[in-house]
Amino acid sequence: MKFSSPPMEDSHHTMSPTVTTPTLPKGYVLHAGYPPISSYRHLRSASGLTARSVAQAAPVASNSWYGCYITYDDNNNNKPVEVAMGRIIGDGGWYFHIADMATLPEHQRKGLGDVVLKELLAYIGRHAPCDEKEGEYPYITLFADGPGRRLYEKNGFKETAPRSLGMQLVYDRGLVVPGRWVLGS
Repeated sequence: MKFSSPPMEDSHHTMSPTVTTPTLPKGYVLHAGYPPISSYRHLRSASGLTARSVAQAAPVASNSWYGCYITYDDNNNNKPVEVAMGRIIGDGGWYFHIADMATLPEHQRKGLGDVVLKELLAYIGRHAPCDEKEGEYPYITLFADGPGRRLYEKNGFKETAPRSLGMQLVYDRGLVVPGRWVLGS
């Protein structure tokens, strides 16, 4: 299991953690780090997220700020299996994006996504610089699909529209970005 290194220490203090991670049901264990690549890929595709290749999944652990996942062991002498995950992409200073929130369908509706999200938010709370006098607060974002919206709203996330709106650039190998570069040449 890979663990993230803690952010660099400096004179800033961090947010006081106000997030309490709920208790997991019997047989489930929360781990800091990232599931193996094969499990990461399976969790994404089985939970309805876009499938990712091995090449896309390989850098996830080394290029994320923090991640966690949950395993389940049914005590039938089987190896524990990865059933839920989430991670933070961020700079460790002020910008944090929650990504790859996924739970296997047969393990949904047990509060696992809530546990993962609360752990990610608690980690930001423990490590992100925050100085109320200086107006320093972490900026935490995520993209919510239909099924996840209720979970995120329950944990304090708000829609940003119309003030701001999420956008994406759909990559096309022949895409020309005017005045800048040609992708995929």
